[in-house]
Parts: sequence; structure tokens; C-alpha cells
Amino acid sequence: MGMALGGHIEKVAAWLDHTGWQKLQRMLVVVVTCLIILWALRLVSKAVARSMAAGMGEHNPEAQRRAKTLGAVIGNFARVLVVSFFILETLQEFSVNVGPLVAGVGIVGAAIGFGAQNLVKDVIGGFFLLVENQYGVGDIISVGDKHVGTVERMTFRMTMLRDMEGRAHFLPNGTISDVIVLSKQFAKALVDVDVSHDEDLDRIMAVLRDVGAELMGAREDVLEPTEVLGVESMSAASCTIRTLTKCLPGQQWAVARELRRRVQVRFKLEGFGRPIPQRMIINK
Repeated sequence: MGMALGGHIEKVAAWLDHTGWQKLQRMLVVVVTCLIILWALRLVSKAVARSMAAGMGEHNPEAQRRAKTLGAVIGNFARVLVVSFFILETLQEFSVNVGPLVAGVGIVGAAIGFGAQNLVKDVIGGFFLLVENQYGVGDIISVGDKHVGTVERMTFRMTMLRDMEGRAHFLPNGTISDVIVLSKQFAKALVDVDVSHDEDLDRIMAVLRDVGAELMGAREDVLEPTEVLGVESMSAASCTIRTLTKCLPGQQWAVARELRRRVQVRFKLEGFGRPIPQRMIINK
């Protein structure tokens, strides 16, 4: 066994003496080149982020989300390029002819081209989503009235959403249509308040405006006092008064919950009664 091991060591030493060290040196150059490419692309990503921040405002949340999205996409694209470059250069260093390999990949690609139409559609869709800046990482979006959540990850092929229950939704970009962005510049918290027909509606609306003004003073995410639109609908038991509160994007649900709480507390203090369904029974 010792003689066999010694023979293997001699073969390795002979290989290193003839061609091994040269191959290792060239591989080291390839590795350094890959690292330089990654470093350069990272600089490009940071430069894009700084340029966007300067053009849209350094502390603009939309600019920060846009820069974060582009940085993630550029990083994914860079990793694919570097890995492909490293594999091809490594094969060439070990005397593997990559020409037939590339040609074979082209033939296989043509054969499965019809089956990859969805993939191409997803990539093209992702490209236009980024170019048109429809949404970015950190935005809250609604897709086709089926998926609502925060964008946590975005690539050329797919978008990952995280809903309020913590579930992850992976949506191919080619299938994304009818997008509603709930976190662009500002949002509005919509709250409907049901009141009894017996109450003074003008007084109730004045109280709602007062509660909305107090809410603005208590929360920094409320941008304007609550707007009382008036009677939205009527039923046999109640009148519905609609309110809108302008707030920071993504905070509309928290603002709506706090407004409902304050309205409930204030209505009790004012002595407003709750609407009670009424039923008329006629005895013949």
C-alpha cells in the first residue's frame, strides 16, 4: 500500500512540474477575474442607487425601494454571468473543447424553445416591470384581486410576495397583470361608521372631524385630518357615514384600526346609541 501511495504522489508531483502549476496559475487568474467582475457590478449597483437618490431625494422611500430592487436584480444577473464564465474557463483549462458543448446547448435550446415560451414571457415581463418602475422591493401590491402582500424579492423571472399571514406567494412575472400598488407616495384609510337613524347626523359628522383632528396630532403617519365625506348608504337599521384619512403608504390599516377605536370611545362619551335592527310584526 505504501508503494502504491508513493506512486500516486510521484504522478501528482510530475503533473505539477509539467503543466499543473501553469493550470493552477491560470485558474487563479480566472478566480480573480470573477471577483473583479462582481466587485465592478457592485460598484455599478451602488452608483445607480446614489444617482436615483440624488434625482428623487436622498430620503425618498420610493427611491430607496427602487435602488434596492435594481441592486437585487443586478446581483442575481451578475452571479449567473460569473458562474457561467467560471465553468467555461475551467473546462477550457482542462482541455475540454467547449465549442461542441455550446453548439449542443444551442440545439437543445432550439428543441425546447417551444416549451420555454413561458420562461421567456416571464423574463420579458420582469424586464418591463423594472424599466417602468411599476413596483419594487418593499412595496405593498395587489395582483389581480387574488394576491395582496409586501414585495420581498424580485428577479427577472418572478416576484415573491409576503401576505399579512406570513405566507409567501411566488408569482411568475409573465402572469402579473392588473397590479394595484398600495404604497405609492401616500395611502388613504377608509372607515365606514354606522349610526342610528335617530341620531343627529350633523353632530355626528362634527364629532368625527374632531376625532380625526385628534388622530392627526397623535400619529406621525397621518398626513391630513380625517375627511368626512357624508352619508354613503342607508339601510333599515342605520346610516353609514364614510371617512377618509390620508396617511403614509402601508399604514392605512393601522390608521383605520386606531380611528375605529377612537370613534368607539368618543361615541360612548357623547352618548350616541348603536344602530339596532328593527323588525315590524303585523298580526292579522
